[in-house]
Amino acid sequence: MLVSDSSHLIHKKKLKLMGNAFEISVVDENEDWANERIAEAIDEISRIEKLLTTFSDNSQTNLINQNAGIQAVKVDREVFELIQRSIRISELTQGAFDITYGSIDKSLWNFDLTMKALPDAETARQSVRLINYKNVILNQQDSSIFLKEKGMRIGFGGIGKGYAAEKAKALMIAKGVKSGIVNAAGDLTTWGTQPNGKSWTIGIADPDAQQSTFSALNISNVAVATSGNYEKFVVIDGKKYSHTIDPKTGLPVSGIKSVTILSPNAEIADAMATPVMVMGVKVGLNLINQIQGIACIIVDDHNKIFTSKNINIK
Repeated sequence: MLVSDSSHLIHKKKLKLMGNAFEISVVDENEDWANERIAEAIDEISRIEKLLTTFSDNSQTNLINQNAGIQAVKVDREVFELIQRSIRISELTQGAFDITYGSIDKSLWNFDLTMKALPDAETARQSVRLINYKNVILNQQDSSIFLKEKGMRIGFGGIGKGYAAEKAKALMIAKGVKSGIVNAAGDLTTWGTQPNGKSWTIGIADPDAQQSTFSALNISNVAVATSGNYEKFVVIDGKKYSHTIDPKTGLPVSGIKSVTILSPNAEIADAMATPVMVMGVKVGLNLINQIQGIACIIVDDHNKIFTSKNINIK
């Protein structure tokens, strides 16, 4: 996604956090002050990364995973509540969003050029048998999480970036930043306006040519997240399959090139983009149309654009 404004009043920093390219922008006349706020936002994202990462043995996420089928693990309230919200989104999307996707058998899915065929349906189903958000047991009183089945794993790949972006934004607003953007690899949250007083302009990437955009949106105090099959995919027998796996079948989804979600909150935008891809155009739009304050743009495999009722593309 592209954010247009070349003003010298926008101070930016790009860096890799949570395994993704983050860019933090702050609008202010005082460069030193802006850079201090950006540094605090980076510290906040790094703090969240330590809690949620699956790449560190002693993160709270990994402690939950290591104890799957054995015992409940006490976690920080913040982690507990993020898992609680994730389960609610699973219920809302009938399991199309599921943080227990970490249980999937990675050996089936390498999504590289060597992949010439889809696994058979039974093998695929076996690979996702441990994915079931209903087997995440939350104990409100002692703030603990228990994964019922041995081998189950949770991961925050579908919601963590949005959560971190939202927390960084909240911190900067609390410190007096009047306007800015936190862009977490295309999942971004905005507040305030550009230095010229106009809304931020967000370009939605063209799924077939990521450097160009097919539409622009003027937004402020809105978060945007895009999920697309153009990042990672395989072509088998002339058909394009996304790296997004349907948690129910274990097979990659097809039919949609990209889904863009707009929401007041980056965590929700991030979490809703993938399930809409899994659900497909009709069911996905139907769901979004029932939720207040959320909008969606879908590009299908034939480059047809679908939008939720409450959106206006220019």
